Amino acid sequence: MTKELVINATSHETRVALLEGGHIAELYIERDRQLGIVGNIYKGKVIRVLPGMQAAFVDIGLAKAAFLYVADVMDEMEQVERTIEGDEELHEQEESTELSSLPPIEDLLTEGQELLVQISKEPIGTKGARITSHISLPGRHLVYMPTVDHIGISRRIESEEERERLRQIIDSMRTPGTGFIVRTVSEGKSEDDLRHDMEFLVGLWENLSRGLDEISAPSLIHSDLDVTSKVLRDILTEDVKRIVVDNVDEYDKIVRFLRTFMPRLNYCIELYKGEEPVFDAYGLEVEISRALGRKVWLKSGGSIIIEQTEALVAIDVNTGRYVGKHNFEDTILKTNLEALKEIAFQLRLRNIGGLIIIDFIDMDKEAHREKVHAALEEALKQDKNKTNILKISELGLVEMTRKRVRESIGRTLCEPCSYCEGKGYVKGKLTIIYEILRELRREMVDLPAGHVTLLAHPDVAGLLIDEERCGLDDLEKLFGRTVSINPRPGFHVEQFEISVG
Repeated sequence: MTKELVINATSHETRVALLEGGHIAELYIERDRQLGIVGNIYKGKVIRVLPGMQAAFVDIGLAKAAFLYVADVMDEMEQVERTIEGDEELHEQEESTELSSLPPIEDLLTEGQELLVQISKEPIGTKGARITSHISLPGRHLVYMPTVDHIGISRRIESEEERERLRQIIDSMRTPGTGFIVRTVSEGKSEDDLRHDMEFLVGLWENLSRGLDEISAPSLIHSDLDVTSKVLRDILTEDVKRIVVDNVDEYDKIVRFLRTFMPRLNYCIELYKGEEPVFDAYGLEVEISRALGRKVWLKSGGSIIIEQTEALVAIDVNTGRYVGKHNFEDTILKTNLEALKEIAFQLRLRNIGGLIIIDFIDMDKEAHREKVHAALEEALKQDKNKTNILKISELGLVEMTRKRVRESIGRTLCEPCSYCEGKGYVKGKLTIIYEILRELRREMVDLPAGHVTLLAHPDVAGLLIDEERCGLDDLEKLFGRTVSINPRPGFHVEQFEISVG
């Protein structure tokens, strides 16, 4: 399947879309006002130890205290050695470890204690960030764990001969007492490739750990890469045939990054210069809008309904307009098989994680249930996030989990609706503003010369006049026109109008 990366970079927001077969499969968004923090390293201070939960709250300088589970602060690393063996599990510890096998949290931490920690999960909903004291620094081919005596090989490298070759190379080069995870992209790589990555990561750790005793807590010690560089580092492989970017500065940064970290790989990098915005040209804006909806139609006429709550995500499968051509059981089976492919696709696109309940249409035949379960497992193999699927119940329910590190697309682009007191969602004001800026850009290309007037909801207009004025200034300079912003109290928050004159 042909894969491409399409990157839309502006002064306020960067969006990276992974396309598979011409359709968006994964979307990464980073805003200057909401920078991602997974992978960041902090010097924190323990503010509360909770023996009953085997956890502690740590102040790392964020709005909410971070959560540190006992397994993430253990002096012994058995758990890491058991579980960190795949690229998709770099920061994920085994959640099912029996509490009785772990030392009491109060024996490991005391209030006021300072320690070095790393963000493993973004703050999600009302929860603070999840952190770990097991520091890991990911590179292109390796992940460096300076405090762990361990060598792990990605489980996606299946050849035992290749696994042993890589293990011997790493063991011969590493400093005793340190650890490395060998990532999937290392398969078939030379010793020089691995040594280059190892030397870079070891040097990075030496630089950031220098002078830690003089730094007071809470303090940020190290920031991970920006979203574009992180995507290039983590998901760019030989099957990605082309990279398209619409910003000159971002293009130059990508070229430098690839020359530094992937000099032997030859990628097609294209600077997009079309008048139409790059996401419009590839039809991605429409797909993103669909990813915010509850209902997704299937080609057969059936549909799936996706409901996200604080505790879990419920997905309901319906036959809808599809009536089938043969018997009722075949109609149900075909709908469920079509739905599970769309569900696997939507989980990746929307970045849905945590506990997921799928309500397939009831199937009386055990053979049909087994066929749907096997097809769901196969469809989820393309997902780099770890999933765990239980058998389909007699009621047609599937319980599954999907690793969650950051907010879903819906939670990122939307905010609780003030009109319905939190019972539904509308697009966030920043999202509306960036849509306005994109629409202004489209309109100004074809509009005759003259003054442009924008009518918008007062909250949106106020934010655009004040904190987000820079994006409007860029457009005015680009097209040599002025834009007047007029608040309209009667407008819905998502409503706006653009006119000339």
